Amino acid sequence: DVQLQASGGGLVQVGGSLRLSCVASGFTFDDYAIGWFRQAPGKDRSGVSCTSSRDGRIYYADSVKGRFTTSSDDARNTVYLQINSLTPEDTAVYYCAAADACWGRIGGKPVMRGINTWGQGTQVTVSS
Repeated sequence: DVQLQASGGGLVQVGGSLRLSCVASGFTFDDYAIGWFRQAPGKDRSGVSCTSSRDGRIYYADSVKGRFTTSSDDARNTVYLQINSLTPEDTAVYYCAAADACWGRIGGKPVMRGINTWGQGTQVTVSS
């Protein structure tokens, strides 16, 4: 059974940092690309990052480049999203997802092809 478990969200002040975790079970990162998405209130879910399982390349959304960093710990089957210099515009529910592949970027955001599994969301709230 393929599952993703996201955690690490919370309430932080502007300029603060958080590290989100996404633990995979039932598969390894060699099998799928792993992406992070976020959904702000009243907005559509949009891509934040995508890590390719083929070459390890990471695609970031323009809005987070330089502030967000994705890393992985294969021994723990965990992908992390380090988010720094938070602004109120980063307030959203953050999700991780597994897919067949990263598909580059469109409109300044990473695209995933063949998403097959979503983790439950973790809320990030940035207070000003």
